[in-house]
Order: sequence, then structure tokens, then C-alpha cells
Amino acid sequence: MDTVRLGGQGLEVSRQGLGCMGMSEFYGASNEGEAIATIHRAIELGVTFLDTADMYGVGRNEELVGRAIADRRDEVVLATKFGNVRGPDGAFLGRDGRPEYVHSACEASLRRLGVDVIDLYYQHRVDVNTPIEETVGAMKELVEAGKVRFLGLSEAAPETIRRAHGVHPITALQSEYSLWTRDPEDAVLPTVRELGIGFVAYSPLGRGFLSGEIRSPDDLDEGDFRRNHPRFQPRNFERNLDLVERVQELAEEKQVTPSQIALAWVHSRGEDVVPIPGTKRRSYLEQNAAAADLELSADELQRLEDVFPTAGDRYADMSHVNL
Repeated sequence: MDTVRLGGQGLEVSRQGLGCMGMSEFYGASNEGEAIATIHRAIELGVTFLDTADMYGVGRNEELVGRAIADRRDEVVLATKFGNVRGPDGAFLGRDGRPEYVHSACEASLRRLGVDVIDLYYQHRVDVNTPIEETVGAMKELVEAGKVRFLGLSEAAPETIRRAHGVHPITALQSEYSLWTRDPEDAVLPTVRELGIGFVAYSPLGRGFLSGEIRSPDDLDEGDFRRNHPRFQPRNFERNLDLVERVQELAEEKQVTPSQIALAWVHSRGEDVVPIPGTKRRSYLEQNAAAADLELSADELQRLEDVFPTAGDRYADMSHVNL
């Protein structure tokens, strides 16, 4: 796996990362042994950019990642996030960007991860009740204290990104981006490119839909959050299934998987766009990693783009996105 520079401050990451969220929550049953084996296999393949957050599994995901990298910390670039607050029972309690919370959240993440420094620390969602300058000011203090190396934002709007970048250089902006979700192209991508900020694409497989393996909502486990996702509701599901079939057609022609086609499309957006497909199984990880070497022609890219957009909102509640 090649490496690329993410942002303008010198952070080098693998061309494709690994999203670890589903190893602990949201996507059905978890298997910690397989999850840790998946992280180890990722490192073997050069997929060394690992993404977690304090809210995933209410801290359990950070603990899992910490156990997986305990004897190989120097081999990975470790990213985590703060700002989405949850109670011990998993209840969502809102967003918090207050400086005192930033410091306490970082200390808790360092402890759960079992590390001395976080390579890339994101504000997971913007807190509308705290000026972004105050939040990033506290994040800057973490850098100065040697607890964090680089700073990032997630799902922030252009003006917020500019204000944050004025306090301390922002290395990466993470947002959902795929054939299934192209919202960042309108204003966010031009903004981060102007400012020299890297772009990290989460859910590059459309929350697994673009894999072609979900043919019915009944294919999802009972506890899978996608059962309540707008794009997985019956009317939208059928429309989106038609789109996935076009991805499947091209995959069959090229003798690759639909997931590899979807990831190759994201890779085609530029070296400053780094996808972090999530998986909790080694077999899918290996398929995803191979997509970094798959090139699509201009005609093939156009064939894909001609059949989208997707039906349905990205979230049931879009009020917290792009603030």
C-alpha cells in the first residue's frame, strides 16, 4: 500500500485506511478476536491508518484498537475523535466542544488506547454552543503538550473549517463521501483544497450498500442501525438497489467486486482523498485493500456517475451535519 501526505503539516498515511467503528457497534454482532486479527492483517498489508472514536461502543472500540496495536504502536497512524457525548448506557447526550471537555476527552482516549500520543485528533461533530475558536484553541494546547500530533474536523462546513484553520492548522477534514454521497463536492472539497487540508472519506462503500451484498433490509442483523437509515427504507431501498446493479455490471466486466469498484471511484478523486472503509473481517479487508491498485477509465467513471444520485437522506436527523 502506497503512502500519501495528508494535509500540509507533514502527516503521512496509507493510501487507504481502516475504519474500526463496526468492530464494536452499529453493524450487528461483534467478534473481538476476528476484529483484532483484521487490524493485524491490515498492518501486514500496509493499511496502517486506523480510525476510531471515543463514542464507538462507548469507549470499547478505542480499547479494542489499543489492545490490537499494543505491540506495534510505531507501525500505525492512529486517529480518534471526541465531541459526541454518550452516557454509560450508550444514550446520546449531545455534543461538547468546551475546552475543559476537550482536555478530559483526550486524557480518556489516551488511557483507553494505551498510548502516549494520538496522531490525528478530530472534533467528531461541531458543537454549536461553543465557538469553534475555543474548541480548536484547546486542541492546539494538546498539540503543544505533546499529547496530539495533528488536528482534524469531521462533518464541518466551509466557514467553520476556515475559522478553525485560523486558530491552528487543520490537517484533515473527515466526511462521508462515496458514489452514494457526493455532497462534499459542492463546497467542502474546494475549501479544504484551497487551504491545503487533506480529506478523509468515511463510509466510502455507502454503509456497505455499494458492496452489492445487501439485497433486502432483512439481510441486516436485528441490531444493525441501518434498519432505521432513510436510504434503507423500502421505497429508497429499491431505487438504490437499481444503482448498485450498475456498479455490479461494471464489476463483472472488470472481474472485480462491486466494493472494489466503489473504492476505486473514491481513489480516483485525487491523492488528497483517503478512504477509510470499515470492516470487521479479514476477507473484506483484503478485497478493499486491493482496490487501491484498481484504475477506472474516464468512460467507466462516467458510467458510474451517470446513474447516481442516491434516494434518501444520509441520516434520519440531518440537523447535526455540516455545521
